[in-house]
Amino acid sequence: MKKALIFILLILPPLAFAQQDTAAAQAAAKNQYFAGEREAALEAYKDISKKTNGKEAFLNAAFISMELGRPRDCTDIVNAALKVYPKDTELLEYLGEAYLSDGQFLASEKIFSALIEQNKKDLYYIDLARSRLGLGETDAAAASLETAAKGETLVSYSNYMLGALYEQKQDYSAAEKYYQKAINYDSQFLEARLRYAGVLEKLQNINEAWKQYRTVYTADRNIEAAKKAMDAMEPKLTKTKQELLQPKEITEHTAIKEIAADAESSAIIKVGIGAKADGSPSTRDALVFNVNGNFQIADSKTGALVAAGSKDENWEIKIIKGKTYIIPPKKPQILFTSSITIKPVPSDAQTPTIVLRKIITGASMTWASEDDKEYRGDIEVNYNRALKTLVVINHVNIEDYLAGVLASEMPPRFPQEALRAQAVLARTYALRHLSRHKKYGYDLCDTQNCQVYGGVQAESEPTTNAVKATEGVMLDYNGKPADTVFSSNCGGFTQSSKDAGWSQSPYLVPTSDYKNFDFANLQPYQFKELLQYPQDAYSKFTRFLSPASYRWARVVQESDLRDVIKKNKKDIGRILSIVPTERSISGYASKVLVTGEKGSVTLEKENSIRRNLALGMLRSAYFIVQPVYVNKELKEFVFFGGGWGHGVGFCQTGAAGRADEGQKYEDIILHYYPGTELKDIRKN
Repeated sequence: MKKALIFILLILPPLAFAQQDTAAAQAAAKNQYFAGEREAALEAYKDISKKTNGKEAFLNAAFISMELGRPRDCTDIVNAALKVYPKDTELLEYLGEAYLSDGQFLASEKIFSALIEQNKKDLYYIDLARSRLGLGETDAAAASLETAAKGETLVSYSNYMLGALYEQKQDYSAAEKYYQKAINYDSQFLEARLRYAGVLEKLQNINEAWKQYRTVYTADRNIEAAKKAMDAMEPKLTKTKQELLQPKEITEHTAIKEIAADAESSAIIKVGIGAKADGSPSTRDALVFNVNGNFQIADSKTGALVAAGSKDENWEIKIIKGKTYIIPPKKPQILFTSSITIKPVPSDAQTPTIVLRKIITGASMTWASEDDKEYRGDIEVNYNRALKTLVVINHVNIEDYLAGVLASEMPPRFPQEALRAQAVLARTYALRHLSRHKKYGYDLCDTQNCQVYGGVQAESEPTTNAVKATEGVMLDYNGKPADTVFSSNCGGFTQSSKDAGWSQSPYLVPTSDYKNFDFANLQPYQFKELLQYPQDAYSKFTRFLSPASYRWARVVQESDLRDVIKKNKKDIGRILSIVPTERSISGYASKVLVTGEKGSVTLEKENSIRRNLALGMLRSAYFIVQPVYVNKELKEFVFFGGGWGHGVGFCQTGAAGRADEGQKYEDIILHYYPGTELKDIRKN
């Protein structure tokens, strides 16, 4: 018995060591991948697969070879794996996509036809359609895409492909229908919107075509084709621009109530109104305003009375030949030198508000507009001589400010606990970033550069209740307001501030929003699975949102990308490849190499990556990318992505999903900012 035991003990250690060696090798390969050492990681996974026949090693090697733009290497890897796992659908999918990327359309069609018999996945139908298009079988391709378009995933992609297919056939009515479906699903799909505008123009729907071109141009001023089309169509419009754009006009002031329980002790902040996307003042040479009560206009520096007005009078402030004037109704204009403040006079009857006419909203976004806005507090107007513009600033207490922020930053229909979490973060953000735009005379701007602030018209009962319920509560780290950055949707994982290209933070670290996913043991190949086949996550919450905020696809023409790179970076000629050379543990690309015939460009930091790989910008830097060839020539790139925004810190949609399942706002906040604590500033 003792001899048998000794024999077992002698045999077991080598086996245990073999398992340990494999685990160590896999861990090392994974670390190499996330350190940006793709070649080394690929060779390591190939070596592990040869020694162990492990499926994960094969899949990782296949994924990296495709990411590096080497479909033939992927073919070799997968064919070796299929000898061990002959009917594995994951491996067959890789093989089909490798054949597709290599232009072997007959082979890829055969694989995806077989895969569809086993599982009718939307992606299989799209890949089958791409195979058939490569073989010139357009009718069969259209049938496959019609099936994919009826699915739950990749809706915008399949409809875009149908639109392009019918546009090529010059069936513009059909193309219009499918392009419209694509942008209805994903409003940020500028490439689809631009083509939609083009077919509308061909169908002589000039008014709607002009509106769509304007939306594209507003989102990206570099798209000169959209501007030229707009200018060419203007003489043909059958409606005025005012009628087409339907800007919001405020005809009656809102009856408002105080929000803060202790308004007198609430901090007053200064908000730049109608700012550009970078937070700087937009160009403005005139401002029309209206107050629903008596008001005074004082010199901002001395407090001296400059003018006084009455309820519901339309006054104007205007630059005339380099000088600034107050223009009252039916009274002589009043010259002022640099800065004035409009101060409503409170009364027992009502709390007055100020309406400002034609304020820009959403600069550089597809929803940009110029509407009337209504504000609590005072309005300061400065003449910035260097910029030759009027700078409009709202002086408002922080709780009133938050009421105008919250509904602009988070849908009011979101669960109340999510709204409360957002209220705390918005308050903390404002306190931390006071004086951010001091050089322009204000603390914060009203755009996404700071926090979107819409004033009284943006207020709603649910969001105001959330502000009241959390009054004075902020997020603290080491005695200071935490950096409460947030994004619309993290796509399943948040990423660290360092990985986004910012400074390192102890609490802005990667967190998982998935319900049943082992984040600690994540493998590189799983990014394909996660992005193309949406897993259950709190950020998948889509009750009030388009699913495109969680998972999206963008098709970018090679010619468009070439122009974007040329305008923003340098001329590298025809684009040959896009390779994410570094990726954070959360999956966000942190470095991307774009190679062209005449050189290459390396894109670093999430904002630069998003702005330089598409028209306008990609929803996020969390993506995988596939090339599409037509007649052996690279035609376009398809991005399969997740989330909306930088993915750092608080995930708004994830918070909604968590609140929907009963989590309290305190717990939601602390999940996204580990190591911080909540404090009530009123108790200090």
